[in-house]
Amino acid sequence: MTEVLFNGHAGRLEGRYHQSENPNAPVALILHPHPQYGGTMNNKVVYTLFSVFQSLGFSVLRFNFRSVGRSQGNFEDGLGELSDATVALDWLQAMNPDARQCWIAGYSFGAWIGLQLLMRRPDINNFIAVSPPANEKDFSFLAPCPTSGLITQGSIDEIVNPASVTSLVKKLSTQRNVEVDYALIEGADHMYNNHLVDLYKVAGHYIIDAVKKGGPARKRRGRRRKSEIENENETLLLESDENSAELDDDEADDFEDEE
Repeated sequence: MTEVLFNGHAGRLEGRYHQSENPNAPVALILHPHPQYGGTMNNKVVYTLFSVFQSLGFSVLRFNFRSVGRSQGNFEDGLGELSDATVALDWLQAMNPDARQCWIAGYSFGAWIGLQLLMRRPDINNFIAVSPPANEKDFSFLAPCPTSGLITQGSIDEIVNPASVTSLVKKLSTQRNVEVDYALIEGADHMYNNHLVDLYKVAGHYIIDAVKKGGPARKRRGRRRKSEIENENETLLLESDENSAELDDDEADDFEDEE
C-alpha cells in the first residue's frame, strides 16, 4: 500500500493506493463517510471495502475528502466532495489506462457522493453503496440508475433508517436493464461493529459474481470474449477470515471512528 498525494480543485488530496500486478486489473475507488462526523479514509468500513477489492486483484484507491487529514480545502457538503471524487477517479484511471472495469464504492455520506459520481461517469461499471443515507439525502437523481450494483444496510442502524434504504432499493429495482442487489445484515449498526467480516463476505461474493458476468466493457477497449473474462477471474481470490476485516497495525494509530 502506498501513500499518495494528488492535486484537487481545492488543493492537495491525500490517499492510500494499492497497485495490482496485472495491468488489465479492474479499478475501484472507495469514498469515506461524513467529514464533519469523524469520517476519514481510515474508517473501518472503508478499510474493509478497500481490503476486499485488494484481495480480489483490483487496483484500488481510498482518499480523504477536502479538509480531512492532509487533504486541503474546506468542507462543502457535497458539491466540493463530488469534485474531489471526480479528480480521484481521473487519477486512478490515469494510473491504470488498461483497466477492464471501473467500480465505485462508498459508505454513508460517501455512498451518496459515489452514486452522484456514477450518474456523471458512464465509464463506471458497477457500484457498492454501504448504508446510503436515504432518510437524509435526496437520491432522486438516480432516474434511471445507469448500472447495476449492491446496496448493504445494517438492520439496527441508528443513523440511517433501514426502511428508507429498503424503499430506495425497491424504487431502483423497478428500473429496466439494471439489477440492484440488497443485503440487510442482521444485527449490524451503522458502523458495522462486530459485523465487518459479514460486510467483507457480502461485498466480496458480489464482486466475484459481477466480475464473472463481465459487465459492460469500457468503450475504448471494445467488446471482450466471455472466455477471456472467465480466464482472468481464475486469479481472483476472496479471503474471508476474521483478520481480513481488521486494520493493519500501522493504520490503527490513525483510525478515527465515523459518526
